[in-house]
Amino acid sequence: MQHEQRDPSAHRKQSARYIRHCLRPGWKALIGALFLALAMPITGPAAMADDTVTLEEVVVTEKKLVQPTKQTNETVYTGSEITREGLDALGTKATVSVYEAVNVLPGVNVESVDPYGLAAEQKNIRIRGIRGLSGAMTVAGVPNWGGNPMGPREYIYDTENFDSIAVYKGAVPADLGTGVGARGGAIELRPRWPEKEPGADISQSFGADSYSRTFLRLDSGALPTTGTRFSVSGSYTDAEKWKGPGDLGPRKNASIMVSQPIRDSDEIKIWFNTNSLEQNLYRPLTWAETKNLGANYEKDYNATLTGVKSQDINYYDYNRGEYANQDFLALVPFTFSDGLKLTFKPYYSREDTEIWQGTPSMGGVIQKRTRDIERYGLISQIDCKFKWATASLGYWHEANDMVIRTQNYDVLTEGFKGYGMYTVNEDDGIVHSPFFKLAGSLDRLDWQAGLKYFSYTDPASQGYTWNGTALVKGADLYRGERTYEELLPTLGVNYRFSDAMEVYASYGRNQIRPYAYLPLITLYNNNRAAFQAAGVTLADMFDGYEMEISDSVEVGARLRNRWMELRPTVFYAKHENLLTTVYDPRVGLNYYQNIGEATGYGFELETNFFVSDNLTFFVNPTYTHLTYDNDLTYAGATLKAKDNQVVDTPEWMVKSGVIFTLGDFEIVPMVRYLGERYGDAENTEKIGDYTLADLRISYGRKNLGAIDELKVSLDFTNLFDKEYIALVNAMDDSRAGATSYYVGAPFTTLLTVSMAF
Repeated sequence: MQHEQRDPSAHRKQSARYIRHCLRPGWKALIGALFLALAMPITGPAAMADDTVTLEEVVVTEKKLVQPTKQTNETVYTGSEITREGLDALGTKATVSVYEAVNVLPGVNVESVDPYGLAAEQKNIRIRGIRGLSGAMTVAGVPNWGGNPMGPREYIYDTENFDSIAVYKGAVPADLGTGVGARGGAIELRPRWPEKEPGADISQSFGADSYSRTFLRLDSGALPTTGTRFSVSGSYTDAEKWKGPGDLGPRKNASIMVSQPIRDSDEIKIWFNTNSLEQNLYRPLTWAETKNLGANYEKDYNATLTGVKSQDINYYDYNRGEYANQDFLALVPFTFSDGLKLTFKPYYSREDTEIWQGTPSMGGVIQKRTRDIERYGLISQIDCKFKWATASLGYWHEANDMVIRTQNYDVLTEGFKGYGMYTVNEDDGIVHSPFFKLAGSLDRLDWQAGLKYFSYTDPASQGYTWNGTALVKGADLYRGERTYEELLPTLGVNYRFSDAMEVYASYGRNQIRPYAYLPLITLYNNNRAAFQAAGVTLADMFDGYEMEISDSVEVGARLRNRWMELRPTVFYAKHENLLTTVYDPRVGLNYYQNIGEATGYGFELETNFFVSDNLTFFVNPTYTHLTYDNDLTYAGATLKAKDNQVVDTPEWMVKSGVIFTLGDFEIVPMVRYLGERYGDAENTEKIGDYTLADLRISYGRKNLGAIDELKVSLDFTNLFDKEYIALVNAMDDSRAGATSYYVGAPFTTLLTVSMAF
């Protein structure tokens, strides 16, 4: 393995941190006073100062970050949508991270180790307590996913190229291509296709820790004769880590969109996105280290080599990643009449990633994980409108070629020490998924139903071991082809009592195909002699893998008038076949099998209060009770997990804020509260609750000569410099001592100047 020594820039970082430390008390006092002043109109008597004006006489301009959403041809709102204004209000970190962009929603918990949204795969999302790797992400319905870890690649887009982002937490529309599955809900990115008029958007951001981001988008407008529209955009982002040596970039993104009108009302739309990222990783803490958080808050990887293996596995440049992704999709519609439309969505995706991490295994090695993944597929759908309903019939097909391998290198010499995992698939993995939707209305009653059949064929795979000089095929490392399949129904109803009140209910079954192959294969390879002596092959272990299944029900209401909008929701979910550690007495070892069960219920509330033309207040609380149905076993012993809260799932979350406009200024203070959670299934490693405050101040002017809009924004994150545990890196069944913990970033400032032409 080639190693390039990089300058950790220790002196420059120490100087920057010293300046930041000196500035914090003043900033905290000033911003704290501003924050309290802004909150006063919400609760104080000033809001009632003019007694002569009644609510009926107030004309309010709605300004909200979140609103209900549904898919085209559906009649029941089953999701929530972050608006373009919402994406802007969430600040610079939401421009490079989809997860950060949806963090305002109730029921959604995003954990990240850095303030910029740049830390790829050192970020986690849980939706109603379910990990993000179990969730789906799509662009215009086309799936985004990868392996090791399984799940979405949320860090590969510039969110300036999206009009909005929709999140479905329970019932997931059947026509969304959900990739590996949607047990953890589904996120749909809705592209901002090329504009009808020529234009340009440019923004430049600067911040602490040498943070810099440049974004440019150009729109051609409709060209003469053909009406063709296209847009091109690109961004370059870089930053140093806020603690320890190393960088979080550069991150480079480019996107091309084309929209071509055909016939009378159709448009062929094409989208290509490419993203590359280099980053040094943050070092986690152990449970014991979290107990003295002040002393360990800035603990990170080592800046220099020592010549000692146990120390040098923690050298910063032996813990880094390089990520490259390219995605192409097209939307090709054919409208035959007002009641008949056919749509094709072909797509292609490529991922080429290498991640290096030091590990104490084999006496101390650098392990390189390689992901070489290709996916290509087609979603076809026909929509028929009748007098009484709209019917949608479709078929999703995908083939994927996934090459995921691990290689080991000596810490001191960097010499190759063999493969940790080497498998060869005999064919592609194949998804077949026909679906059907029916939606209609009967007076005040809206209804819809859907059914999706999901089938995934896991190809046969041959495993190899390294004998010191060559790869050797092993008969016990062969796995035959296997197909996983499930029927996934959805149902929704909505009754409109009036324009100001409606109630709804929905049901949906979701799944995720088997995952976590690497831990199972690695365990088998490391203990192969014991398994062979017991007559257990790798295929026998994989026989215990099944798809995880969840059945979700939610009931809610939507209440609205000119000055408020409330959306309370109560939900219940039953989860089966969860990946859980079991103990095998034949070999005296633990490994994963799909045997776990859990039950969840709770409530969420989305609100918008339009207090006046220039003041909107929102508060989004969530209560989640998600517990194990049974005790777990580990090393032959019973872990008392029954009725315990699932790992990393707080019972209470609250997100609140104000959107206040004063002339050309907009001020958005926001507060996030996260309740207590646990890092292990027995609920012994408790992580305390915390409250974070952020503030965004922006100044905007329109029609300044050639500039259509000028905007200057200041983002202040973690205003009061709270020290807290942000990311809990654990499987749902983790035992005490097995979890890694990452601290959250300190107080950080970011400045952005943007112009639209």
